Amino acid sequence: MYFISFAVVGWLDVFTRNEYKDLFLESLEFCQKNKGLEIHAWCIMTNHVHLVFRSINGQPPELLIGDLKRFTSQSIVKSIKENPRESRKDFLLDFFKKEADKSSNVKHYQFWRHDNKPIELWSNKVIQQKIDYVHNNPVESGLVYKAEDYVYSSAIDYSGQKGLVDDIVVFRMFDI
Repeated sequence: MYFISFAVVGWLDVFTRNEYKDLFLESLEFCQKNKGLEIHAWCIMTNHVHLVFRSINGQPPELLIGDLKRFTSQSIVKSIKENPRESRKDFLLDFFKKEADKSSNVKHYQFWRHDNKPIELWSNKVIQQKIDYVHNNPVESGLVYKAEDYVYSSAIDYSGQKGLVDDIVVFRMFDI
């Protein structure tokens, strides 16, 4: 099992709009169904995402996350371009373009920062600590009082209710 956090370049608050968060969730679900992504915990904050996951088809976790980031980058940038209500469109696209110009492996727009790597979780205690960290992020940020009240997180799945993403594998310390 692995933990990863990845942030929007410049830590820009792109995920203040639900349509961009929903695009990310669609990509998560696609990776679940088609790429062997098993999700144990997730949370989308305004400018970054946390995941606790496992690759169940043998694909290295870096490649799995790379696919997820590439696709979400393209779909979110496209949505920003086409969103007539996006008041920050020019600012965001200019910033993403300037960041891409600094990178040798990005052609048009760089959406995600490159400085992240999946961290292998080596014990049940560490797995539980990371899941708690993921779920408490919105509480620590002052967005909600209780983790399960934050819609764009798997914390609700851990409270016994159904969240936005299907097939979340709820981790219990005694499961492994």
